[in-house]
Amino acid sequence: MGGLSAAAILAARGVPVVVLERQSAPGGKLRQVMVDGRPVDAGPTVFTMRWVFERLFAEAGGDLASEVRLAPTELLARHAWDDRGHFDLFADQAACEDSIGAFFGAREVEAYRGFCDEARSIYNVLEHSFLDASRPNPVSLMARIGLTRLPDALEIRPHQSLWRALNRHFHDPRLKQLLGRYATYSGASPFVAPATLMLIAHVEREGVWLARDGMHAIARAIAGLATRHGATFRYDADVAEILVAGGRAAGVRLCTGEEIAASAILHNGDPAALSIGRFGKAARRAVTSVPATRRSLSSMTYLLSATTHGFPLVRHNVFFSRDYRAEFDAIFKQGKLAGEPTVYVCAQDRDDQGGTEVDGPERLQLIVNAPANGDDGPPAAEAVAACEAATFGMLQRCGLSVMYAEHAARLVTPADYEALFPATGGAIYGLANHGWRAPFQRPGDTSKLPGLYLAGGGVHPGAGLPMASLSGRRAALAIIAARGGK
Repeated sequence: MGGLSAAAILAARGVPVVVLERQSAPGGKLRQVMVDGRPVDAGPTVFTMRWVFERLFAEAGGDLASEVRLAPTELLARHAWDDRGHFDLFADQAACEDSIGAFFGAREVEAYRGFCDEARSIYNVLEHSFLDASRPNPVSLMARIGLTRLPDALEIRPHQSLWRALNRHFHDPRLKQLLGRYATYSGASPFVAPATLMLIAHVEREGVWLARDGMHAIARAIAGLATRHGATFRYDADVAEILVAGGRAAGVRLCTGEEIAASAILHNGDPAALSIGRFGKAARRAVTSVPATRRSLSSMTYLLSATTHGFPLVRHNVFFSRDYRAEFDAIFKQGKLAGEPTVYVCAQDRDDQGGTEVDGPERLQLIVNAPANGDDGPPAAEAVAACEAATFGMLQRCGLSVMYAEHAARLVTPADYEALFPATGGAIYGLANHGWRAPFQRPGDTSKLPGLYLAGGGVHPGAGLPMASLSGRRAALAIIAARGGK
């Protein structure tokens, strides 16, 4: 998404662009996988911060509304802890308060109002000073916010964990668990991630949309924007080395041996791939290396064509484990899969009310959080079997039966993600957003190697489709500025 966004903006400004894509289609992690003869979205499933993409399309001479079929959602997600009913989270705050009161009790309604106010305040402080801006340091961030907004700046709570913040607001452990899951949107643990991530709750209340033609359609549309302005896309083009001449990036060499000269190079892979020498010794100095222990979550992802019974699925569904802390301790402290995981289920043929036009098996993406140790090799058969038993056992405990044939299922492990996205260990979100320093430690749009720029979920402002797109926009503007505004 970062590279696509940059390509669209650069091409629209008349800059000659060649996109070298290692895979056979655009999108990177925003990809599709064929399962039982049908395409299943195998990457991000939630579309938020629509304004980011409306601006992108407008700047590239397009129109998001007419080029990507999006439908707003009322029901954000359905949640279950057992087979005794489910809780629905809504985009509309009043509807959500009614739902909270009915499921968790009246005391938690007022707590939720306070939580929403705090999340809104955090987002309003950081939208233009951090998210839609170049990478700051703590001092420059405070300068951007300004002394007149100092009380608001103190409310972003970078030194407090998300879990501690939730304990300030709520009493029911299930509601804490539900809202603590926002940490996983950036691949982090709610027990270590900063309370600043409360802003994600506000982002969802601002709007979530369903992509009617699948999430991959967004990638295809942005690639189409760039192509209309003359950008060239080369697929199955694996870059082996970034060439350096005169102390700056000067081109690339493909695995086929072909060399392509360039005045600027935008790297849309994980920054770790540069620091370990995946693109040659000369490019290693472009970014600061970080230890593998700081990686974000990976996942065990099941892509299915299946028949379901028992639980009233909607598009987005979450089935929670009974011990959330043990789940994250297993992943981040012990480096292993949780014995009882939380399971996210995206029912891709359903809308936000559970309606579907499919008669027969439906397409499902199931995500179970996992440690990013995919560079240690594929998981043992025993671990895979145990994960499968725990995953579908959890769903069954919550009332959902999932039935599928062997040929109608694909499992993507951390090792598979490592093969797709080298040097990550399978980490899907770059660095884990743990502690107050983490947001400042992602690299920005420029690297230490002149002529080499960075974009993607591993750089500022962070993981997720809108964040990656914003990083691509920043990189494009930096390249244009280096060309003298041309």
